Amino acid sequence: MPHRRRTAVTTALLTASAALASGCDGIEIEIPAGSLPAPVSIAPIPSASAGQPAYVCTAVYKVLTEGAVRLAEHTVNDDAEGLKRTFADMAAQIAAAGDRSTDAAQRAAADGIADALTAASQGADPKAFLNGDFATIGQRLDGTCT
Repeated sequence: MPHRRRTAVTTALLTASAALASGCDGIEIEIPAGSLPAPVSIAPIPSASAGQPAYVCTAVYKVLTEGAVRLAEHTVNDDAEGLKRTFADMAAQIAAAGDRSTDAAQRAAADGIADALTAASQGADPKAFLNGDFATIGQRLDGTCT
């Protein structure tokens, strides 16, 4: 293909693309919150280190991250009972992960997180916990991750 013809074809394609793009202003695409996977998967690797503090931290952070995605779906749908169920499920998973820790301080921190999530699952307004303490709840564990 001669150079002139390639330039003409490229120019025509760019012009057509610009025309299409200008006609798409104001179009919004909604994606349900639960249809996307978690942005990060911090899947702990089962091994002999399963009770070690770093492994337990990874397991707890994974539960919090994946739980946050599920909570977003319930928030969008204004589903208070869904929030409560998710908080209860997260509390059980975090308590189980904390029980495997070889570090007493870490077990106590995981239990504190699980207790807070349990309280949120039984409270009258789970959305208040979600908009409040939930954002920083994982920081309770930070000093124990070695």
